[in-house]
Amino acid sequence: MSIDLQGRHALVCGASQGIGRAAALALAQRGADVTLLARGHDALESTMALLPRVLVTQQHGWISTDVADHVALIAQVSAAANARSFQILINNTAGPAPGSIQSATAGQFLDAFNRHLIANHLLAQAVLPGMREAGFGRIVNVISTSVKEPLRNLGVSNTIRGAVASWAKTLAGELGGFAITVNNVLPGFTRTQRLDQIIQERIAATGLTEEAIVKGMLASVPAARFAEPEEIAAAIAFLCSPAAAYVNGINLPVDGGRTLSL
Repeated sequence: MSIDLQGRHALVCGASQGIGRAAALALAQRGADVTLLARGHDALESTMALLPRVLVTQQHGWISTDVADHVALIAQVSAAANARSFQILINNTAGPAPGSIQSATAGQFLDAFNRHLIANHLLAQAVLPGMREAGFGRIVNVISTSVKEPLRNLGVSNTIRGAVASWAKTLAGELGGFAITVNNVLPGFTRTQRLDQIIQERIAATGLTEEAIVKGMLASVPAARFAEPEEIAAAIAFLCSPAAAYVNGINLPVDGGRTLSL
């Protein structure tokens, strides 16, 4: 079965760093044309410079916008889709700040809901006409293993990730007959800015050293190490490929075996 993405156009959100950047590179390496989406111009330009062109026909681009600004987001993505339709959408947005759920404010929940579920939904609506026309579509949401097991001190994140997973499962059921799949990748501890943030929060909350915090985190991971963004990206790229045509509506942990539930 083919993992070639030649001729496909991918929109990759959060593409200026971490898992998003790694996913953009992985898709480009498999022949896809990639449009990056993130807030920072400089970071987007840096990522653009890294995107491979394994085919002379490949064309890459970028969109600078904030996923929380829904009007600007959809205006720019719709314009890009009208110029050339998308067959692949990678929904990937930085997670909410750590903190207990009992101390979370209504504003924190609403902000996370808008940045994750609502933005994902609006982006899907913007690209689905092109996917239907092409008879091929892949939507992959990068969320969290908290979908299967809530993580300590990530109250808002746990809540919103679960909502996104339920949205995706519902959408997968509606779109499967159009050769469009919707799946979720659940990264474990991955070397990104998000991981650094979580480690620093745990240091502040416990007074432990970074070495002790890292050791405690890795004690829960059978692989005994953190993931690299490229390892998450490999799973994303597979789900986007023709080889994954019959994989639909799943939550795929990529976590070194950390998740204990089935």
